[in-house]
Amino acid sequence: MQESSIVGTATAPDERFGVTDARIRAATLLRRLGHGFVRHDARDELFEQLIDAILPVVEQLETGSERDRSLMSMGDGPSTFGEPPADGERLSHFPDCVVSGAANPMGVAIEVHSDNGDAVAETVLGAAFEGAPGRAHGGVVAAIFDDVMGYVLSIHKVPAFTGRLTVTYRSPTPIGAPLIFRARLDQREERKLHMSATAHTRDGLELIAEATATFIVIPIERFMPGFTGVQE
Repeated sequence: MQESSIVGTATAPDERFGVTDARIRAATLLRRLGHGFVRHDARDELFEQLIDAILPVVEQLETGSERDRSLMSMGDGPSTFGEPPADGERLSHFPDCVVSGAANPMGVAIEVHSDNGDAVAETVLGAAFEGAPGRAHGGVVAAIFDDVMGYVLSIHKVPAFTGRLTVTYRSPTPIGAPLIFRARLDQREERKLHMSATAHTRDGLELIAEATATFIVIPIERFMPGFTGVQE
């Protein structure tokens, strides 16, 4: 995986969410800005230039109308709850997702594909996700586990929410190094889905972390805008 993967590779526009090529390119550039901001020194003059350039754009964005980003606006695409994805197919659910969404300027932008029923993500974590110096924040690792397990739901075509997620950290998660996360469904017990996942360096020689989780199957209506049902 090349250095450009730190900011995520732009994916195709998604009209279901009003995600255009320009929106994805802008989000990709802002992720690059965030990592560069954390990683490099600069004089205050440059930060003042940045403020002058970005503030008018931010103020204009904040006056725009809100977008419909509900699940039900997506239709029934192959990466949500329609037809199962082909083996090796790249998966995408919500383009604004903070973990895997190409259109989220503050996200990780992991890339996920299907592999024999498992969900597999490849990523390089940039400087903006650093916790201790030179190491990724453990919360970022946990978020990736949660999202990759969410893609297992897409593969098996079942809507569910995370009920419990447990992460065991085996070694420091490096910044700027290729990583692979793999998640799988181990067992279904009525409404409970039991999953497990691992994170390795790309060569597979170092185990970074392991995770287990229980997801709770829910009616698809739970994802609809305005749902006010009681949490079970």
